[in-house]
Amino acid sequence: MNTLKAGFARVDITPPLGIHIQGYFVERIADGVLDPLSANALALSAGGKTAVLIAVDHCGIIRFYLDRYRKTVADAAQLPMEAVYISATHTHTGPVLAPGAGQTFRPGLSFTGTDRPDAATDPGMALEREYDRFLEKRLRDAALLAIADLRPARMGIGMGEAPGIAFVRRYIMKDGSVRTNPGVGNPMIDRPAGITDIRVNVLRFMRADDDNIVLVNFGCHPDVVGGTKISADWPGFLRRTVEKVVDGTKCLFFNGAQGDVNHVNVFPKGGDMNDMFLDFDDVSRGYGHARYMGRVVAAGVLQAYDKVEWTDVDRIAYAVREIRVASQMPSAQDDIGIEEARRIAALHAEGRDTELPYEGMLLTTMVAQAQRILRLEHGPAEYEMPLSVVAVGPAAFVGIPGEPFTGVGLGLKEAPGWKMILPTINTNAKEGYFAMMDSYDEGGYEARSSNYRAGVGETLIAEGREMLAALLTEKA
Repeated sequence: MNTLKAGFARVDITPPLGIHIQGYFVERIADGVLDPLSANALALSAGGKTAVLIAVDHCGIIRFYLDRYRKTVADAAQLPMEAVYISATHTHTGPVLAPGAGQTFRPGLSFTGTDRPDAATDPGMALEREYDRFLEKRLRDAALLAIADLRPARMGIGMGEAPGIAFVRRYIMKDGSVRTNPGVGNPMIDRPAGITDIRVNVLRFMRADDDNIVLVNFGCHPDVVGGTKISADWPGFLRRTVEKVVDGTKCLFFNGAQGDVNHVNVFPKGGDMNDMFLDFDDVSRGYGHARYMGRVVAAGVLQAYDKVEWTDVDRIAYAVREIRVASQMPSAQDDIGIEEARRIAALHAEGRDTELPYEGMLLTTMVAQAQRILRLEHGPAEYEMPLSVVAVGPAAFVGIPGEPFTGVGLGLKEAPGWKMILPTINTNAKEGYFAMMDSYDEGGYEARSSNYRAGVGETLIAEGREMLAALLTEKA
């Protein structure tokens, strides 16, 4: 029997100009707005339980903030915290709440995703402090508005495809090394070190005499726009395109496994480079290309929209599990030692990158590796982080607290007993990259910079599938 109700809300979360922009290892200050940022909330109720899933136009929010935000939402909506599921879309043209993920804005101001930030006392972070309080209230508002919008609904499950816009960003070079973002047209590229998943997961909620709601899940980095102007990147174009093309529909997007995937076609042809420029880190970017990507994913949505498989939903279920993963403390496997790491980090913090023998993405890789070595010089030996699941009838979300490789998403999607599994990134925490085992031997930015030892990706698959199996047992 179908007892599902669904509700939607969207609130504007565009920050003020002058705020730091998150996403790179260089300082960026917002000096304009290309398009607004939003928090999009989906409330779902069935079988006596309610959950709220919120997609936030943000690069990623560390747990220090998200625990507070989730509690604020839970208290206001009278829900358990496990029923509050907050995921960042990962736009690289969104605001900073506090220095995080190893990014350095000024000498001596660098934090990891697991540190407690000191933005509360840093005089240079006044706008960020204001934005933190603003965002907390807006997420609460989005949840309450979505719950107030709950209406009887039917859920349809469908899948389309978005080919030609997501590419493995790690490449095996002709000399046997592996590089992340090796540069457009680099003649030393041999082949990609991985595969992509072009499937577009679609959940459609049809409500009588009210707007349909369509939830989209697809994995690719929203790092297409670049620059110093605020933008929701291609997920914003996706939402606007779907809502313009399909009358009476509200769209929200949850990013899928994309830690090793971005938009860069290293061997473009024809008009592939239209509306793009080559940025400082050997990455081709452009606002027009973000529009193109949003349209391609929207086309994948349209492939499925009218042909979804309607299914009864008689229950909502959710759980959060604290998992432990070993840290990647400095070891003999690192190609630089502690002293060299100190030298690289110090030169970068002082704005003296030109004195380092690296360029483009290789420079970013070496700086990130150096910061990870120093960050973990004295431990900790392991980290604890939340893994989250929400079941909506025969569909299940798996909330990963960082950026998993495509292989993690594929492993989770193969869990038995479900019609659709939707992995989502930066959910209820932002803990960095979760790479697959083989990437640690191969190298590249993600494995070199990750806080976590080889095996973290496989651990996430095993733990997530165990949680999914437990939800099936609970239902039985």
